[in-house]
Amino acid sequence: MLNKNILYVAAKYLDSGISRCPHQYLALWTKACTWCRKHLKMTLISTEESQEEEHFSIFFQLLLDLLKYSGDSFSALARRPLSTSKAVVIIIEEFSTEQLSLAKECLLEIKKIEPVIGSEVLKVVYSVLDAATRLCKVYCNSVDWDLYDEKTEQTRDQTDPEELNIADHTINITKCTVEKLCEVGIIAGNDGGNLVNLLNLSWKGVVSLLQLGRGKLALKVNTADIIVSLITLANDSLRCAAQSWSCPLKEKVTVTEAKRIFLPVKFYLINAVRIISHYSSQAFIVYKDIILCVIMISAFKISLSREELLKSAGEAMTELLEPTSFHLLNSLLNSAQLRQEHKIQSLEWLFSPITSFEIELEDPNPMSNHIDCNSMDAIFYVSCDGMPGARILSLGRLSLFLDLLKGSPDLEDDLRLGLSIKLKWLIDTIIDVDIYPSILVLQIPVLYGSGQSLEFSYRPMFLSIIHAIKTFMVVVSSTPACKEIVAFLLQNIVHPHFLCREIVMELLCFMVRHAETDMVNDIIDKLCSILKVATTSESILIPCSGLRMLARSICVLLAHCSQSTVDLVYHSVIDSSRSKSSSMYAALLMEEFPLNLLTDKVKSVATEKIITEYFGFVDRFANDSLRVGISGVLYTPVSALSAALQSLKIKISDTDMKTLKLLVAVINKYRDSEGKVKDNYRELLSETLGIISIMKHLYESDEMEGIIIELKNLFISGETVSDDKLSRCKPNLAVFMAGFSHIELAEDDNSSKSVAVWELYNMLLRERHWALVHLTLKAFGYFASRTNCNQLWRFVPPDAALSFDIDSGKEASEDRFMSELKRYFEKETAHLAFTPASDQLGLLVRESKHLLENVKKTLHTEPDAILCDEMEVEGQHANKRRKLPEGIGKGVQLLKSGLEIIGDGISMWQQSDNENSDLQNKLATHFASLEDVIGHLVALSRCD
Repeated sequence: MLNKNILYVAAKYLDSGISRCPHQYLALWTKACTWCRKHLKMTLISTEESQEEEHFSIFFQLLLDLLKYSGDSFSALARRPLSTSKAVVIIIEEFSTEQLSLAKECLLEIKKIEPVIGSEVLKVVYSVLDAATRLCKVYCNSVDWDLYDEKTEQTRDQTDPEELNIADHTINITKCTVEKLCEVGIIAGNDGGNLVNLLNLSWKGVVSLLQLGRGKLALKVNTADIIVSLITLANDSLRCAAQSWSCPLKEKVTVTEAKRIFLPVKFYLINAVRIISHYSSQAFIVYKDIILCVIMISAFKISLSREELLKSAGEAMTELLEPTSFHLLNSLLNSAQLRQEHKIQSLEWLFSPITSFEIELEDPNPMSNHIDCNSMDAIFYVSCDGMPGARILSLGRLSLFLDLLKGSPDLEDDLRLGLSIKLKWLIDTIIDVDIYPSILVLQIPVLYGSGQSLEFSYRPMFLSIIHAIKTFMVVVSSTPACKEIVAFLLQNIVHPHFLCREIVMELLCFMVRHAETDMVNDIIDKLCSILKVATTSESILIPCSGLRMLARSICVLLAHCSQSTVDLVYHSVIDSSRSKSSSMYAALLMEEFPLNLLTDKVKSVATEKIITEYFGFVDRFANDSLRVGISGVLYTPVSALSAALQSLKIKISDTDMKTLKLLVAVINKYRDSEGKVKDNYRELLSETLGIISIMKHLYESDEMEGIIIELKNLFISGETVSDDKLSRCKPNLAVFMAGFSHIELAEDDNSSKSVAVWELYNMLLRERHWALVHLTLKAFGYFASRTNCNQLWRFVPPDAALSFDIDSGKEASEDRFMSELKRYFEKETAHLAFTPASDQLGLLVRESKHLLENVKKTLHTEPDAILCDEMEVEGQHANKRRKLPEGIGKGVQLLKSGLEIIGDGISMWQQSDNENSDLQNKLATHFASLEDVIGHLVALSRCD
């Protein structure tokens, strides 16, 4: 009761006491606060044991009065000028510390206080904190910060001592208030949302006070710890939500429920952004914590998007947290306070390679070892040290990289350059075992519109990657980063992973469509130069070789270029008889060089050249003057015509073509050949079938009956049935068979032509390879929809691949075949659906492992070693280079130079003399053979 009366008297003379004798007056309040802090816990403990209600009531009334008078004291101090007395300054600082500490202690024990009294305590604590914050603002506004500088003693000696004391006193008071507000904010944040008013007051107060004093507070306050505290509160809130949602859910999480959880997190992040914006240099100390928080939010959003019942939560997160968290990173990267090397260091750590298959947990609690790393809450247990190896964050890092690419307009040129260099990281991430399946099947929410018209659309992650890089390419089109992008694309144009090649080609096509002509021509010229280096006689005939892949890429790009560019490539590469150029000519035509885009004059010349060379081949083959076994390159005129027919409407009479007779001759020679010669004839057979399938009028020929019987005997009966390699011709055979839909077929067993067609379709429909099943169904569907035949059952065998039961693969049914055929055509005509089947992700994971193994094998193989044959030395295999004598290398170079001179001579001769065509053809044949042999020698000489 005595203390209560003392406080009452002191409060009555509050303003006059602080004005006349602040030292004694504040000392009294300080002692009273110290006494209350000491007795607070004792009172709560004694109340629990003895239930002394009278003591409880008196003490808490005293506490409420003290807190109320404390708030009034802060207000009274704000109304009087700052004191320069050292004794008064010291007691004011002690008073502030004790008052704020008492307020914090009350919050820590609030749950032990009766609810009625507790609510009153909260109100008074709020007023104390608010008054203390206002006092700091008044003090800071009273200081002339232009005269305050503590960098050097010399400067301090020239400054008014009283002004220095006032500034130091203001900094000390504000520092204490900031620290206590931060502690109160942590307590309120951990309370589960019951202290919303204090949460707002504390953290907004921290941010507003840190913005005062022109940065002088940063020298006294541990700003980095404050940022980490806010990030920790955000992570803890999200971790609790993830734990709750990781359990089996019975119903869909609503948007309202998700927003209720995410709004406090957004509050923490917004305040962290404000602090980082003003104190970026101090924030860089904890840049890993900042970046990790952004990655976790990105990874969590993707995890929510995977689950149907949590998609609304993912949408709410995209709307509320994703922009704010990205701004958290942007405020660090775009800060003028940070040096460029610090920003690059942040990027390097953010996009460091995945080094481990395990995640490292930051929680020292032994129970952390029982955390399920597949559950969503495992995302928030990753430490900064474990981030590079945390595979659970991989998709989050990828998504964040895409956000940086899309947000590149707000970045500096040096950071854009750093991002362009990190495109290599993107490619390496895409082929990761865990990432590849998700890119193909995962859909992530994308927000459109603004204000009240916000809408969500789910976009496949693969398309998001393409869109982000295209945006980045547009932004950096006139900066040094553009050269890095072009170099990156050219380096990966024949990447061993098909998905990377697809992405690179899409980006290159985008570039050549929109870039300036000079830049496009430079890119095409560089690719053609690489093609010249990669050209070898063997690689032309291998569809998956680097040469063919590069030629294919060039042809795809040319399809998006202007006519002038296509003409330029044709004249510089194709329209030449040099050894290298002739091989490039064949490779480009086999990969469907866009002849239809040539100007009319050049197109006419190109068409005539293709037909003439094809005629020459057919005549030599018919006269048995061509030894195909010497080199498969000799039949490239057939491949060239086959490819050209796809784009050019070439009209050639049946008499001039003689293609049917060529096909019969190839079939006969295939039966009688062996080894590599047989392989060449098989490729020639496939190409010839492709040509006939395009020239529809050939099906009406009288010779077609004999050809279909020959094909039946080749594929179904005779010695070649056991030839496994013959199946490589079946894709073109299926296309060839579709052409019979345009002619009349007798529907009785007396027609050998019809029987042959039935049996060949029966054979194709029995094939169980997934690719052949697809091609055969496509061909059969084309045939069935156009033929006049009524007895289609003759074309389908009872043991067709799709007739068998999918699970057991033993029972066959005609009804099942028809059902599967119907499903096939429905899929072919249906719109694309991105919802993966239940087993699709598992299949893609297994596929990604095989693809990654192939990539590693390809990347770890020395390019020069590929050209060298495996050599057996003293019974051991040695895949190493063999040193050749110097004279051999020089001789090979002379032969190579001579070959080019001969090629130029033949070309000039053909242009100037048309009367010796037979001799020219013979010389050209021998020249091609010589070219093949010298090509072998050049490849061997590179292995020295």
